[in-house]
Amino acid sequence: MGFGIADLLQILGALAFFIYGMKMMSDGIQRAAGSQLRNILRNMTKNRFLGVFTGFLTTALVQSSSATTVMTVSFVNAGLLTLVESAGIMMGANIGTTITGWIVSILGFKIKLSTYSIPLFAIGVPMLFSKKGKLKYWGEFIVGFAILFLGLSYLKSAVPDLKGSPEILDWLKNFTEWGLLSRLFFVGVGTLVTIIVQSSSAAMAITLTMCSQGWLPFEVAAAMILGENIGTTITAELASVVGNVHAKRSARIHSMFNVIGVVWMVLLLPYILPFLSSVLVGRWGIADPYLQAEDMPIALSAFHTFFNLTNVVLLIGFVPWLVKGAIASVKSKGEDDESIRIKFIGNSALTPELATVELQKETAHYGEVTSRMSGFARELIGERKLKSQEELYKKLKKYEEITDRMEQEITEYITNLSNSEITPKTSLRLRSILNICNDLERIGDIYFQLSKTVERKNEEEIEFSKMQEKNIGEMMDLIDQAFAIMLKNLSEPSYDDVRLDAANDKEEDINRLRDRLRKGNLTDLSSPNYDVKAAMVYNNIYSSLEKVGDHIINVSEAIVGEI
Repeated sequence: MGFGIADLLQILGALAFFIYGMKMMSDGIQRAAGSQLRNILRNMTKNRFLGVFTGFLTTALVQSSSATTVMTVSFVNAGLLTLVESAGIMMGANIGTTITGWIVSILGFKIKLSTYSIPLFAIGVPMLFSKKGKLKYWGEFIVGFAILFLGLSYLKSAVPDLKGSPEILDWLKNFTEWGLLSRLFFVGVGTLVTIIVQSSSAAMAITLTMCSQGWLPFEVAAAMILGENIGTTITAELASVVGNVHAKRSARIHSMFNVIGVVWMVLLLPYILPFLSSVLVGRWGIADPYLQAEDMPIALSAFHTFFNLTNVVLLIGFVPWLVKGAIASVKSKGEDDESIRIKFIGNSALTPELATVELQKETAHYGEVTSRMSGFARELIGERKLKSQEELYKKLKKYEEITDRMEQEITEYITNLSNSEITPKTSLRLRSILNICNDLERIGDIYFQLSKTVERKNEEEIEFSKMQEKNIGEMMDLIDQAFAIMLKNLSEPSYDDVRLDAANDKEEDINRLRDRLRKGNLTDLSSPNYDVKAAMVYNNIYSSLEKVGDHIINVSEAIVGEI
């Protein structure tokens, strides 16, 4: 039986078709139900048991455990989930991913897929041209579903049938006679395949196809499936690289859970597989998977589900220990105020609908960082020691650079998201976040310029009167109160719940005080004892603070979509 480059390309092309269909299907349902998925993960994680169900349900819906685990890591990174809650979701995702195996083994090998795929195109393609967003995204899901099974159909036909020529794979026997080492070897093969194709579902499809065509014995395929459970953890680990320490720990919990499960199953595999085979043959009436390749995909799917269910049952009581292990293995380096950086965004694996959760959290973090400049400015205005003044000048300059960098990184992240197809609601949310970031960056600029004004004042030894100091302090108090309202609005899980009443009232207070200070300053200038230079600096400072207030109210208005 000849097998050349052309045959290999056929297999790779069919596999690519399968993966593309799976991605299109997953992206379509995430866009169609993005907000619902976010709410599911937020609200259905009250305890680890409910978290398992949540992870199962989400993975079964999006048909991608990677999407669920990446989403979970992102939510832990954004502070929306705890490590214990994320552990339950990760466990449930492992069970949910077994649904793909059942779909592939039952529909893919028992039904002529091409017969049903073409009618699915007839349903889905017209939906792609719909002006209604959700209908269009459901069309993507249906077309992706059709492409996935067409890819699987091509994969079946591209992989040579070796059932009639078993001698071709005699070399494989050399790797199956080492006992535990053989099982570990094929676990490694399964892990490597999953890492290469970056999809445990695709790796599962490859394994099931090779089994149905007589390439792999039952016990070898089972070991490879265990390896695929380890390989799929790499996606979450990669997603956590750009995250904070909690995101890394969440990914580590997933890895530990899967590795521990594979370890005990590898040891018991010679006993579990015969037992499972006898149950399937006796109760389900399928052919012996050790002898007949046709029903091996069904047996492997049953093994996959049995393994993940049993692993969850055994380890769910040990979640606190898994969390402790993750904390011990991923050390916190601590946070230095002067090395502030983007905390919550950076993972490009999420669809825009799901990425907005991280973006909103990052924007709140950006607002909190910017608000610190108000405290530094207050210290600077009242500071008399030259050395302390120099430190505050540097700190305000540093924070101005930080606000510039944060705006740039958030803007670049949103720009990258914009390359994907976005729902109208998500598009409006991203536009609001861009406006918010622009105002926060302008606040940073104003405080830096204010520090330069104070620096010139100190160099020229200009002194404020007691009344001027009191008035500036009163203005800064109002600004701090406005910041507190802004930060509360930015921290709302849903921008739809934000109201402007408190923000508008505080903006009016700031404007009234500005008008009063301006009028008083102009009146006092007519007095011969009034220091003109001090009056000019004084005017510059309270006017700058009022401009900060303008940008603060702009942030709240952008949150509710009024800008």
